Amino acid sequence: MARYTGPVCRLCRRAGEKLFLKGERCFTPRCAVERRHRPPGALLPRRRRMSDHGARLREKQKVKQIYGVLEQQFRGYFEKARSRPGVTGNYLMQFLERRLDNVIYRLGFGDSRKEARQLVRHAHFLVDGRRVNIPSYLVQPQETISWRPVSKRSEVFKAAAEGAGQRGIPQWLALDTTEMTGRVLSIPEPAEIDTTINTRLIVEFYSR
Repeated sequence: MARYTGPVCRLCRRAGEKLFLKGERCFTPRCAVERRHRPPGALLPRRRRMSDHGARLREKQKVKQIYGVLEQQFRGYFEKARSRPGVTGNYLMQFLERRLDNVIYRLGFGDSRKEARQLVRHAHFLVDGRRVNIPSYLVQPQETISWRPVSKRSEVFKAAAEGAGQRGIPQWLALDTTEMTGRVLSIPEPAEIDTTINTRLIVEFYSR
């Protein structure tokens, strides 16, 4: 199986920072990064300095793990971003942020991107009144994301209604907690994407 199915907290510990793969647990003292600061595996007496290639590879892997995409799809986003005039890294992050599963997570309808991806695949959401069950669907400005009427009777909707908006909503999105709908206001700007990703390293990795 191509997709990683092991304990996701190991990925955060290997990256040395929170990738927010575990949902609500990442915001509590139970987070593995806070409890165990060293990387997973046997404790070595001395760690070698990471090479430039290793640093670029790790940054690429970190982004793929955060957004839950595989290499072929991620490379497709990169090539699409590189074909546009301007800063390639900014376009790359815009494509990843505009994925429907990420938007569902950003709106607070899913506890994690993994849960949001599952909700999308189970066809719980409508985009401008149309049922969309493709997690990689790229939302457009002024589109509205809403729950299907039949899904509003489910337990996942009740849980989402209780926690929607508690993590904060990015400026490029708007959330209506009364109707439990979200609206895409604009294409996300680099300053509106709250990640610690160094896109320059990713561009250098694919440009070598």
